[in-house]
Amino acid sequence: MIAALISQWLRVVVHLGVWLTFAGIVRDALTNRLNAEPIRDIILRTGNAALVLLVLSLACTPINTMFGFKSALKVRRALGLYAFFYAVAHATMFIAVDYGLDIDLLKEAILEKPYALVGATAFLLLTPIALTSTKGWMRRLGQRWTTLHRFVYLAALLVIVHFVWLVKLDVREPLTYGAIVVFLLVLRLRWIRQWISRLRSRLFFSRLPQ
Repeated sequence: MIAALISQWLRVVVHLGVWLTFAGIVRDALTNRLNAEPIRDIILRTGNAALVLLVLSLACTPINTMFGFKSALKVRRALGLYAFFYAVAHATMFIAVDYGLDIDLLKEAILEKPYALVGATAFLLLTPIALTSTKGWMRRLGQRWTTLHRFVYLAALLVIVHFVWLVKLDVREPLTYGAIVVFLLVLRLRWIRQWISRLRSRLFFSRLPQ
């Protein structure tokens, strides 16, 4: 009962957090509260939201492994899909608004600006992952589904490289996200998961009354 209640509230927090963030961006755009480069501001804010949500989605399984917090698994899919939602908004602002759907300019940007090429690659990796995130696709693809969805870590690392090359100077924020993703990836290693599970079991049994 308590676990179900926690899961429900966690879902509410995720949905509210995502849509309040989006509403804040829309509000600032409509009331001229963006910075001197409004298009770039929206591109950066949607990209940052996508990265934060992607990292949070990757953290769900390790959090359950380390702390036995199964409620985190209940919001993993929502976090991943919301990350893709913001990635679509980020890409749309770049392609349709900043570059005005000009194919020649977009080709030039992708070929001459490394951050654009890496960002496009990450987006292409995330697209099939998002589209196959349902239980139906999990059944259809079988073991291939797991293989496909492991590419999310590669996509996350590419997003961080994209972020580093985009900001150029102060790279502390993207590198912090990079360190978190690497740490989460290490926690997914089988022997690390097994060691954590054994440690949790020892701690649990050591607290039982003798």
